[in-house]
Amino acid sequence: MPRFDLGGLVDSGVDWLQRHLDWLFQAIGSLVTGMYDGIDAALSAPEPLLFAAILAVVAWWLRGLTAGVLAFAGFALIDSIELWDDAMSTLSLVLVATAVTLAIAVPLGIWASRSRTVSAVIRPVLDFMQTMPAMVYLIPGIIFFGVGVVPGIIATIVFALPPGVRMTELGIRQVDGELVEAAEAFGTSPRDTLLRVQLPLALPTIMAGVNQVIMLGLSMVVIAGMVGGGGLGGAVYRAIGNVDIGLGFEAGVSIVILAMYLDRITGELGRQVSPLGRRAVAKAKALTGGPKIWHHRPHSSVAVVGVIVLALVAGGMSVFGDAKSSGPAGAADIGKGREVTIGYIPWDEGIASTFLWKEVLERRGFTVDTKQLEAGALYTGLAGGQLDFQTDGWLPVTHAQYWKKYGNRLEDLGSWYGPTSLELAVPSYVQGIDSLDDLRGRSDTFKGRIIGIEPSAGMMGLLKDKVLGEYGLRGEYEVVDGSTPGMLAELKRAYRKKEPVVVTLWSPHWAYSGHDLRKLKDPRGAWGEGDGVHTIARKGFSADQPEIGKWLKNFTMTEKELTGLEARIQETGKGEEQAAVRSWLKDNPGVAERMAPV
Repeated sequence: MPRFDLGGLVDSGVDWLQRHLDWLFQAIGSLVTGMYDGIDAALSAPEPLLFAAILAVVAWWLRGLTAGVLAFAGFALIDSIELWDDAMSTLSLVLVATAVTLAIAVPLGIWASRSRTVSAVIRPVLDFMQTMPAMVYLIPGIIFFGVGVVPGIIATIVFALPPGVRMTELGIRQVDGELVEAAEAFGTSPRDTLLRVQLPLALPTIMAGVNQVIMLGLSMVVIAGMVGGGGLGGAVYRAIGNVDIGLGFEAGVSIVILAMYLDRITGELGRQVSPLGRRAVAKAKALTGGPKIWHHRPHSSVAVVGVIVLALVAGGMSVFGDAKSSGPAGAADIGKGREVTIGYIPWDEGIASTFLWKEVLERRGFTVDTKQLEAGALYTGLAGGQLDFQTDGWLPVTHAQYWKKYGNRLEDLGSWYGPTSLELAVPSYVQGIDSLDDLRGRSDTFKGRIIGIEPSAGMMGLLKDKVLGEYGLRGEYEVVDGSTPGMLAELKRAYRKKEPVVVTLWSPHWAYSGHDLRKLKDPRGAWGEGDGVHTIARKGFSADQPEIGKWLKNFTMTEKELTGLEARIQETGKGEEQAAVRSWLKDNPGVAERMAPV
């Protein structure tokens, strides 16, 4: 049977939409960004513990004293592990996605409840939306909206919409038909029947749908972090990329605290706003035989006054609090606070050069933000203008596919290191394996696996598409997709146990100084010639930031400098990259001045 090119049709459709409806996507992106920025600014402005107290008062009012104390303790923990700003960014993303989702889902659910035809039409659409892997939604999201919070929010809306629609429709359909008939018999209009009879009685089910929308939104924050959504999802993604168990656990616990708080609050709100829910609460109170101290709930007026007072205090502290310095003064303050966004792939030379430039530019008065992304999202973000530059473009071979696709929307600021080489490597204790030819017929030695890195890396595509076929290894070996830190962790584990392992590596890399490894020769030249490590910027960056453009074009590092900085970062530990850079610059005086002369 001939192959039906469904993927090609989808690609063509996406290209058509991008060409003809770009104005619409820009308008949607601006609207969503504005909503997110406004909410995030409001949530991030108060002092963390004051805002935690406001949230605790709300929990106390709705669920009792115990809930209020636990809420404050949970948010205080988030602040103590220095993830407060990330948590507020995540909460902003969830609130925006929930608001937009409900604005679409509730009317659509009402429509479906009043028309069986509409219900029959949208049901398979909702099935498709909910069963499609959520990560798939990021691909068109990145293409239409670039990297950042917008594609994450859009993907969250699409993924969370079905339960909102279904629960709204279900709640209204479950209202006793005799009540509806009675209302209509007394001359109540269909609109009043909906607003005064059906919706109030359906509120518990609708609020359960709201709860599900929020929970699905929180489940999407990690996926949103993969495309630069930031927040706790970005922290989890960084932890995955760096195999940082501690950061991953801290970010995961923070997400759990947010989820539990929102779950309990929305659940109680559903009971409070519904006539049936209030009746159930009253019965429960009667059965308990009186209030207990840990169940004590303040009067609504007291709770409102408490929230207002705390909000006023928080606002006052934000207005009259300590002013932040805009950066270093004097001749070094070239940037005057101008913002620069650097994207990077979690490869060692990319991490080292990115945080080196972050430190140098901040010393020159720029405000620098860094975003960890996959290679595909990185180039898409540069082409779309959401990122300013990245320092780890391997050209002309490894990243050729990205340059071919986006080259006309990028600036190549030149190679700062080269030539490089791509290779497979084995520990030196593995005997009889000196070249790629020697791998043929030896898959049992390595459990049939070649340990790879990020699947979006150009090196991985070259390995799968060319190298394996050139040496007759396709079908004999499985290339294990993963991450650079994951590959290094597997190499370290196997090396410690003296087990055979074959991994994807490149030169320069600190692993060659940390382990005794053998590069496998490539007599047929399947890997191609060595690349240069280029700095790639968005189109127009050099004109917008001429000082930085000039510095980047003149930037170079020797192998000794690069591997030394990589090793210092490894020694300092995960999450301390900039501290490692500062230490390295202190031991290498003059490097910062050479990179960015004033």
